[in-house]
Formats: sequence, C-alpha cells, structure tokens
Amino acid sequence: MKLKERAELIVKALDMIYPDAACSLEYKKPYELLIATRLSAQCTDARVNIVTRDLFKKYSSLEAFAEADFEELANDIKSCGLYKTKAASIIEMSRQIIEKHGGEIPNTLEGLLSLPGVGRKTANLIMGDVFGKPAIVTDTHCIRISFRLKLTKNKEPFKVEKDLIKVIPLEASAKFCHQLVLFGREFCSARSPKCEICPLRRIFFEKCGEELSCKV
Repeated sequence: MKLKERAELIVKALDMIYPDAACSLEYKKPYELLIATRLSAQCTDARVNIVTRDLFKKYSSLEAFAEADFEELANDIKSCGLYKTKAASIIEMSRQIIEKHGGEIPNTLEGLLSLPGVGRKTANLIMGDVFGKPAIVTDTHCIRISFRLKLTKNKEPFKVEKDLIKVIPLEASAKFCHQLVLFGREFCSARSPKCEICPLRRIFFEKCGEELSCKV
C-alpha cells in the first residue's frame, strides 16, 4: 500500500473515532485563540482554559491586552508558567496586531510568524482553526503518533510537518491534528500505549484487510 493511501485510510478511521474533534482551547474571538495558544506553552490546555475564563473577561478586547500593565498581566497568568515571558509577548503581540495589521490577526503564515512569541505550531493552529486553511500542527502527540504510524521517518517538528502535508488530505489536515491529540491521550500515549484495544488498528483492518503496523 502506498503511503498516501495508508494516510487516507488512517484519516478515515480517525474520523470514525473522533468525528467532532476540535481544539481543546476555549475561545470566542480569533485573538483569544492566539493568546490562549501562547499561554499553552509548557502548560496544559485544561489549566489555560481555567485562566482564560477570567482573563478574557478582564481584558475584553485586543486593545485591553495591548495597554495592559506588565506586572498585573504577568500575575494574572502566573499559574500558566513562564508568565513574565508570556506576558511580555502577549502585550507586544497585541500592539503589533493593532499597529501593523489594523487590529486583525494576519491570515498568512508569514504574517503570524512575524508576531512576538508565535512559532510554527501556533501559526499553523491559527491558519487551520481560524482561517480554515490547510495546516499541520506538530505538537508532541502529532510527532509521536505520526512516527509510530510510519507517516514520517522524522521527529523534528518542521520535517514532520512537511512530510504530513504531502500525504494528509489538505481539507482534513487541521482536524487530523486535533484527532491525534485525542487519540494520543486516550490510546496512543507516550508510555504504555493501549495497542491491544486500539480502535484505529481495528478500523484500518476492517477497511482494507491489512494489519496496521506501528513503531511502538
């Protein structure tokens, strides 16, 4: 079976397991997702969601973040870790969006990457979830599971992204990454994956009659 065919079967199987997969970060406005994603660095999504429920009420606009007092904002996000670095980049990011982009989040990868504190993972998440464009978010689940499923031979984020964009249907790419997060948490964990009850293996076999070999 060709790699692209294998990838498409995996996507179909994940669609059956997680048909409603979506970003686990809570937000209502595009800039809120950008800020929440910045806060999620070395922090769980669950913790970020707790913090942002009050944060987005206190700072109810992009302008409010741009004009925020550094020490006060840092204290507001302290439980997310790296709070001083994150506070500084959130304030400057907000200022640049207002001053250089007319208050609208850039809708290109290059534009997003020009913002303080925004790397490829964050930029791709925004491209996929906000703008509905093809995007691969190479978080730890994506890298680990894509390697195990033999969709890539690499473990470096940028190389994994480039490998996956070649084989994952473009219209499915953003959702695919959210599905991998759920699959990684429930079955394909870093340690002691539940291979014996893996629904992906079962569905893959049912669809093509072949075993889904993995590097576990």
